[in-house]
Amino acid sequence: MSGPRNIPGTTLFDGAQAIKGYALNKMCYSFNSAVNREEFKRDEDAYCARYDLTAEQREALRRRNVLDLIAAGGNVYYLAKFAGILGLDVQDLGAQQTGMTKEAFKARLVAAGR
Repeated sequence: MSGPRNIPGTTLFDGAQAIKGYALNKMCYSFNSAVNREEFKRDEDAYCARYDLTAEQREALRRRNVLDLIAAGGNVYYLAKFAGILGLDVQDLGAQQTGMTKEAFKARLVAAGR
């Protein structure tokens, strides 16, 4: 391959993004534990401080913005653990990523499967 591809509207998760998002992804991985999920819900700021998240990552978490979290180095597989705390599912994430409502996104998936 000859370097990274540019896909408009897409943040590629490459080595640089992995390094950028290491702390964020490590924190999201910690949500495999119910105890950690509850601790996060009790005091998000303190929990984020434990992982030394950047201001960009903390702001994206506060806004619950998946696209900004991806841009801040988040990997969608780890972010799904954060989304679960909020009661969001993969269709909610897909809707955010495409700028659609969840209902419109679901309809798009159904139409694509025909």
